[in-house]
Amino acid sequence: MNFRAIAAIYKFEMARTFRSIFQSVISPVVSTSLYFVVFGAAIGSRIETVEGIQYGAFIVPGLMMLQMLMQSVTNAALGIYFPKFVGTVYEVLSAPISVPEILLGYVGAAATKAMMIGLIILGTAGLFVDLQIAHPVAMIAFMLLTCISFSLFGFIIGIWAGNFEQLNLIPMLVITPLVFLGGAFYSISMLPEAWQTIALFNPVVYLVSGFRWAFFSMSDVAVGYSLLAIAAFLAFCIATITWIFRTGWKLRV
Repeated sequence: MNFRAIAAIYKFEMARTFRSIFQSVISPVVSTSLYFVVFGAAIGSRIETVEGIQYGAFIVPGLMMLQMLMQSVTNAALGIYFPKFVGTVYEVLSAPISVPEILLGYVGAAATKAMMIGLIILGTAGLFVDLQIAHPVAMIAFMLLTCISFSLFGFIIGIWAGNFEQLNLIPMLVITPLVFLGGAFYSISMLPEAWQTIALFNPVVYLVSGFRWAFFSMSDVAVGYSLLAIAAFLAFCIATITWIFRTGWKLRV
């Protein structure tokens, strides 16, 4: 294992976070605060509790999941897209470093950034609501699995994207709507029965539900299904990246 190469990629990617501290850290905190003002105060005044949980606290897992998914995908996509854009990706491909080592560098950095943002949002949420975590170990495990799997997905998007418009297409037009429709700010049990059935085809429902269980010991779907969904998505991303590097798709032009 070439730890020096992994560390070099990891440190370079992490340095981008601290060079753009406002966009990377302060912006998510501000947006989270606005969500609490709008959803927690405005809607929370009408919906005091959801299944016995204060509404302001109920939306915390959804807010964290929204930001972690966006940060994981965006950071990983940018991390591999810019080397493609400027041509330095060929130096990485020709270097004595394996595919798992490349992934540990790029995906590890993206997942670390997303975990940082998730924990910062958790701390910010504590300023607005009284929050207690029923299963802290499970919460960290869900955060790790989510950040790693969606960082791998972002890595795929970065390889696929041919321009900056395509780079932002999936996060903005696919992931964000899926999170909003995936029970991030409500329980799917509040929906009509037909829409509850439709919601179960949304993969983000399983992520949000499992993550909410770690906080409140309640979920819309069984925790086992949530873990199975994350594991299946992780396996899909790993298989896709393996195929990409084996064939050189979008990399070796």
